Amino acid sequence: MADGKSPTTKRTVLITGCSDGGLGAALAVAFHEGGLHVYATARDPSKMAHIASLGIETLTLDVQSDSSITACVQNLSGLDILVNNAGAAYAMPFSDLSIAEGKKLFDLNVWSYLAVTQAFLPLLLQSKGMIVNNTSVAGSMTMPFQSVYNASKAAMATFSDSQRLELAPFGITVVDLKTGVVLSSIYQKAMDNHLPKGSMYEPAKEAVEKALRGEDVVGLGMPAEQWARGVVQDLLRKTPPPNIWRGSQAWLVRLATMLPFGTFDGMVKKMTKLDVVEKMVRK
Repeated sequence: MADGKSPTTKRTVLITGCSDGGLGAALAVAFHEGGLHVYATARDPSKMAHIASLGIETLTLDVQSDSSITACVQNLSGLDILVNNAGAAYAMPFSDLSIAEGKKLFDLNVWSYLAVTQAFLPLLLQSKGMIVNNTSVAGSMTMPFQSVYNASKAAMATFSDSQRLELAPFGITVVDLKTGVVLSSIYQKAMDNHLPKGSMYEPAKEAVEKALRGEDVVGLGMPAEQWARGVVQDLLRKTPPPNIWRGSQAWLVRLATMLPFGTFDGMVKKMTKLDVVEKMVRK
């Protein structure tokens, strides 16, 4: 059985969703470079070959399987930091979205976070450790065509805030990681996004599908390694902030939350080409 602090007495961190090329992998490397013992996890360990080659310990963890979660917990005897990072995106106009797919997204982006946290909570109570929930700035902004994704992140941000208050009496710190635009493999998976036949947006099909694929946002992304180093620096402070805003455009979204509702609607419309879509569908 792995010992959370043996033999080096290093602080330990377990990260979900660490497949190579993703944000979890970048965090694993940054924590490793920061001197922590890292448990990088993924449903398929073969997809963590690169980070394993760096000497980072990898474990199997399917965050949507109770038996997999239980088995993973049994590999540890101690844990200082849990980073809930595994997740997915789903972009589609509200009028065309699949309710079934939306429920699957909530299962991954919300309920799996809670299941994993409950399972590792006994170890975190022992260490008076930290829970980090990677939510996204998407939960704090209005973004056309990704309402399900944004709603899942907003829901998890609310859970995270409740955890912060509920677990404080037990010495556990909870951090909401509000990630901005970061270059990662999540955008590669969006390349197959297409409108269904009969969509009310068909007159603007090309413009909408570009937005679904995030083509106008990808270029704004921060390198994952840079983002991860900044996040780890924030988390390893003596007193980490309850909300961490990191990644491209994160500062802008943070500003938007302080201004009157809808202040940045015009900018968002231009960024997602919704202004072009409006002209096309109104012809």
